[in-house]
Amino acid sequence: MTYVLPAPIRSRLDELAHTLQVQLGPNLVSLLVFGSAARGGYDSGRSDVDLVLVLKDPTSEVLLTIANTLTVARTALRFETVILKEDEITRAADVFPLFYDDIRSCHLLLAGKDAFANLYISDSHRRVRIEQELREVQIRLRRVVVDSMGAPQALAGAIERKVKQIRSPVHALLQLRKTAPVDDQLDNVLAKARDIWKVDIKFLQQPRKNPTKALEALNELLTHMIEEVDRMEA
Repeated sequence: MTYVLPAPIRSRLDELAHTLQVQLGPNLVSLLVFGSAARGGYDSGRSDVDLVLVLKDPTSEVLLTIANTLTVARTALRFETVILKEDEITRAADVFPLFYDDIRSCHLLLAGKDAFANLYISDSHRRVRIEQELREVQIRLRRVVVDSMGAPQALAGAIERKVKQIRSPVHALLQLRKTAPVDDQLDNVLAKARDIWKVDIKFLQQPRKNPTKALEALNELLTHMIEEVDRMEA
């Protein structure tokens, strides 16, 4: 599923794509939108637009020819661009499996070809990355408690960010365990997690109403998921 971007943003993106095509010529392999702008979570005035620019040969000289274009796009329009080399995508699929899955599963192609269409990513690499991301959130959540100093709103804000952060690894875990298909919208991912791991997600959806309960629910969900990923390895 690909979200239809607001017309003003799409117009700016088309302008950027045209400019880059002129500046880069055949060196431009692919330019695409991914992330919240492609999934439907774009919020004008708050959200960045995430782009991937794939080049045949991103030498320093080539990058300098587009430096001003991308800088203006970032500062004026909040377009954030990841620059990749075409032949490194396949070789890096083992270390960026979820990132590449996220791009491949939902994106809008602006120029060139779809550089991720035929990319193979192994389940073993997915499993390791899922565990790494979930454990990282679990570890950082302890620091969140310390840094909040018991202030409810500080704790709630941090939990909101952590819940958004787990969307990708939770969705990837649902796919890895062959769960019935679910799209990657955060609310739908959390609902499926609730059904599987029996965690009350209402506190995760509105952590500011009860930050303490939200923290307990997030810790419980992380524990269940990490245990399952561990069992997959065995």
